[in-house]
Amino acid sequence: MIYALLYIMVGFLAMEVSGWFIHKYLMHGILWKIHKTHHQHSKGYFELNDVFSLIFGGIAITLIFLGLENFDYRFWMGMGISIYGMSYFFLHDVLIHRRLKFFGKPKNRFLSAIFKAHQAHHASRFRDGSVSFGLFFVPFKYFKKKRDE
Repeated sequence: MIYALLYIMVGFLAMEVSGWFIHKYLMHGILWKIHKTHHQHSKGYFELNDVFSLIFGGIAITLIFLGLENFDYRFWMGMGISIYGMSYFFLHDVLIHRRLKFFGKPKNRFLSAIFKAHQAHHASRFRDGSVSFGLFFVPFKYFKKKRDE
């Protein structure tokens, strides 16, 4: 059971680290034509950028199925990636972008820092000039309270 939790954590952390790299260097690079739909105001519910969620979800499902017979490391890493994906959906799509309008602006210090960092990321609608490419690894400056808050 300990190894299962370890592999879940590895899968989760691998998504944050690889997600940062993919977001900064690929999505804001060669894959910008797809990702830019996320930086523009879309009229519909879905955007072309959602294809990345399908890709990452497909990787998680594949790992889960490959490791299902013996519940080996692939299963547990797939579970970690899935937990990351669910967390990402809740934080990014529901809380930050309000694609589902369940909550208002976050009051929790950590969630508020994530929210501020993502707002800073979207301050630029262009490929260059964005900051803060991760979701959970938030630069310390976003934890500071502004005087007017």
